[in-house]
Amino acid sequence: MKKEDIKSRADVSLLVSTFYSKIRKDAVLGPFFNDVISDWDTHLERLTSFWESSLFLKTKYLGNPLEAHVKVDRQFDNSITELHFGLWLNLWFETIDELFEGDYAQNAKQRARKMSTFLYLKIFESRNNE
Repeated sequence: MKKEDIKSRADVSLLVSTFYSKIRKDAVLGPFFNDVISDWDTHLERLTSFWESSLFLKTKYLGNPLEAHVKVDRQFDNSITELHFGLWLNLWFETIDELFEGDYAQNAKQRARKMSTFLYLKIFESRNNE
């Protein structure tokens, strides 16, 4: 079966929901998400908007991912490490490869790689400013 590229909000929603169903079950990553997020439907909708904005540059995402990640790191006693971001990234790539192929799929991988590096560095930096 030939896979299609990510083309629409519906595709982004499928990617995000499939990915986070894996995250929620993951022994290492799951607690960071399951202990913090109480309304998964709203969270998945917000993340779909974030990724739609990031990939298609046609919608405006209103939120602060950096602030949210720094807050979660503090809630977990500054325990988020590069391992967590590596696991997250591997699951993201795996999910994209299962569902899609093409330029937008590759762009989703590249943007996630850059974002995870930026977020980890900023989380680490925020620990020094406490």
